[in-house]
Amino acid sequence: MVAQAEDTPLPELNPQTYFNRELSWIEFNRRVLAMAQDESVPLLERVKFLAIFSNNLDEFYMVRVASVHDKLKVLVPSARPDGYQPGPLLAEIRNHVVDLVAQQRVTMREVFTKMAEEGIRVLDITQLDPTQRGMIREYFHSEIFPVLTPLAVDHVHPFPFISNLSLNLAVWLKRSNGHGNQDTEFVRIKVPEALPRLVDVGKVLRRYSNDTSMKDSFLWMEDVISDNLDSLFPGMRVLEQYPFRVTRDADVDYEQEEDIGSMSALIEESLKERRFGSVVRLSVPDNISDRTREQLIKQLGVDPERDVYLIDGALGASSLFELSSVDRNELKYPPFLPRVPDNLGEHDIFSAIRKGDILLHHPYDSFLPVEAFFRAAARDPDTLAIKATLYRVGKNSPIVEALLEARDLDKQVAVLVELKARFDEENNLEWARQLEHKGVHVTYGVEELPVKTHAKVALVVRREADGVRRYIHLGTGNYNAGTARLYTDIGLLTCNNEIADDVSKLFNRLTGYAPATTYNRLLVAPEHLHAGMIALIDNEIAAAQAGKEARLIFKMNQLEEDIVIQKLYQASQAGVQIDLIVRGLSCLVPNIPGVSENIRLRSHIGRFLEHSRIFYFQNAPPAKRLYLGSADMMRRNLYNRVEVVFPVLEARLQKGVMRILATYLQDNELSWAMQSDGSYVRMQPLPDAAPFNAQVAFMEDSFGVQSMP
Repeated sequence: MVAQAEDTPLPELNPQTYFNRELSWIEFNRRVLAMAQDESVPLLERVKFLAIFSNNLDEFYMVRVASVHDKLKVLVPSARPDGYQPGPLLAEIRNHVVDLVAQQRVTMREVFTKMAEEGIRVLDITQLDPTQRGMIREYFHSEIFPVLTPLAVDHVHPFPFISNLSLNLAVWLKRSNGHGNQDTEFVRIKVPEALPRLVDVGKVLRRYSNDTSMKDSFLWMEDVISDNLDSLFPGMRVLEQYPFRVTRDADVDYEQEEDIGSMSALIEESLKERRFGSVVRLSVPDNISDRTREQLIKQLGVDPERDVYLIDGALGASSLFELSSVDRNELKYPPFLPRVPDNLGEHDIFSAIRKGDILLHHPYDSFLPVEAFFRAAARDPDTLAIKATLYRVGKNSPIVEALLEARDLDKQVAVLVELKARFDEENNLEWARQLEHKGVHVTYGVEELPVKTHAKVALVVRREADGVRRYIHLGTGNYNAGTARLYTDIGLLTCNNEIADDVSKLFNRLTGYAPATTYNRLLVAPEHLHAGMIALIDNEIAAAQAGKEARLIFKMNQLEEDIVIQKLYQASQAGVQIDLIVRGLSCLVPNIPGVSENIRLRSHIGRFLEHSRIFYFQNAPPAKRLYLGSADMMRRNLYNRVEVVFPVLEARLQKGVMRILATYLQDNELSWAMQSDGSYVRMQPLPDAAPFNAQVAFMEDSFGVQSMP
């Protein structure tokens, strides 16, 4: 039985109690940058964190900053509790980002220096001797020159379209025999995206000679092009050239489409439109000439004070991911081989599930059992039907291949493919077409719910000796083998009848017409999850008001939804002890006297991306005490997506999840504590405590430490 808290007013949300979402996200990326600055992190992993920082920033501008731009354009005032209006918020974002990017560039120089000491160099082309430079020129003519298309800009040729995130060269030319400014010409060259951004010098030299002195040495592609511009413009003299890069509004608000018709056609059209979104950021080198800068500002229509970013060094540092291919394992994290639980090693997966629910903690537990679940279902002659939701599955998906194989074997297969998964639309559209071609029943959402389906659910129906039985996989992460090696997620394999009934009803809701669907065990958004979470928090408040010990522990990626935050404040005021483990942004502010002094909020940033969502309610009945799921406590998850949060019913698995939470709460190496001003401080071991890294503990044991602190 869930108790009801006393009916007291919710605490007010205002700029003191609600931190701005965008600024909180910037603090998250600051923590990512700190990993690149951490000398205890292996050198090439520091390079990777530099790339992640830049990649994160690109997406932030394409989506969140673009959204603020849109609000400013239409002069819609913000009513959010943080009090920021679009104009001042853009200025504040810029101030923080300029500071962070400057820090990133200092770190890049430090890391590059240390890389050079280890024999890995990112060079300036002037560091090559004339012979080596000549071989790079040969490479340019054979591999790069044929791909380049210089586009002149004059009274006949308009300024060309600059695609999102493309790297370009702005070049000023003059006729070799010309005199005066009237002969000055402007040309734009797009750096080819089909070729590596970092040219492997050692490989090029080995191609043309026996020179092996440049192993693990690289040149930026734009530098190679700049050094050979004379080949592109015979009869012209190059006056100056500078790289530039634009970031465009790349978000598509599918939920606002009133008459979407064919979803696949809408997605295809939106993918084309994304390339043409308005420019929200122009990145240029900090030594760019006034003439070139003014030309770009004029042609791209950007605000020179708000949208132009002067960068020290190479633009678009997400290309540093390419250095991951350098074969220097001693400069990377030690190899880690995920374990396969003993009960899944050589056994039939369905018989293993019948013996008891199975919890998999990825990437510490292998994702192979999940793939085996789909593959066994496809090949098993007793399988009657397979149903699944697919959000982000990756390019070479063993799970989709299993679903295609199931159709080849005449199994009934129904799949909900989320075509609106941001930046994965094209990939998902291709899979959807292949599935439909095989005869899979593919749906793209619920007609009366124009929202994304973010739930991670699969159902296998088998005919067995004692009747039809249903097997379920529920997870916190996507059916993506690639991210399952990099993201921390938890999956449950079960044949529990109550959960199976709920999952069957869920798929009927997703593929048919069942708006009045209710669930016994699952908390499903958008209809039921928010109310269910509030009721469970209220129960904890009531327990504290009755004088009982009360505690909430939530682990999630983001925390932003107003009422959940107000309820957590109310719980804190009632004496509930609250531990929040929030990887990314948090609009809740801990440690405010009289409001949130019983709330502790930490963030974990490490080798693996924290992605699992766990919700613990100390005073809930055993069957409602622990939940896992696909949803963060965000407005979009609670109101605008189909999400599934599911209970951990078996006592032995509940102990395992509590061990996972205990491990996070004992971490003093990867954890950052949020302060009442929205900043974060990296946690340190107490004087009498040893360093403790939660992710290392999980690599040693999937469930971590034995007891709760």
